[in-house]
Amino acid sequence: MASNSETVYIKADRNVEVTKPQVTLGDVLKMECANVEMLPKLKTIKLLTFHHTDKKNQNRTAVSILRVIELIHEQYPNIDIQNMGEQDFIVTYEEQKTAGGVLHTVKAVVVVLISFIGAAFSIMAFNNDVDVTKMFGQIYELITGTESNGFTMLELTYSIGLVIGILTFFNHFGKKRFSVDPTPMEVEMRLYENDLQTTLIENISRKGKELDVGKRNTSGSHRT
Repeated sequence: MASNSETVYIKADRNVEVTKPQVTLGDVLKMECANVEMLPKLKTIKLLTFHHTDKKNQNRTAVSILRVIELIHEQYPNIDIQNMGEQDFIVTYEEQKTAGGVLHTVKAVVVVLISFIGAAFSIMAFNNDVDVTKMFGQIYELITGTESNGFTMLELTYSIGLVIGILTFFNHFGKKRFSVDPTPMEVEMRLYENDLQTTLIENISRKGKELDVGKRNTSGSHRT
């Protein structure tokens, strides 16, 4: 039994992925306590169990940090718990998968081709929409007094500038970064993930399926 002076600090990320159906606190939380003998016992406390799993569907549930505190207090009633992380978090169960090998490479190539073709189409559509060719021809004729043949210094510098602008905007070329700042794509992906996780937690909570104080993991399957 813990004394009143003992404090455990817990921290949960917004979304935690596990690879086994039996989930313990150590699988989803980071913990710190001055009593090093207590930590292994806290980490083995059972949080939930996923049942009726299959390969086609992800199994996912939302957990309130109050449920975690309740479980710890069942074992150590006098311990002081300080939450340093999320108040609600998502636990997702997926069976461990091996690397896709050739299939993974094919998928990567397809994504690259789609992205390249889509970007090229967008640039060409924009150029045609504003009629860049005609504009460059008028500028060239205005400056030089001669008619443009369609491939001048203006088109060349525009193409080079377009490549430099794209590389600067996305902040990396291949594996090389130009600065330590996250790329715009990374920022948008983080914003999307945050919105997605917030929506999942709210939807699960509204359906009354969130694992909260006083609720036991007896329903079997947790999935959305």
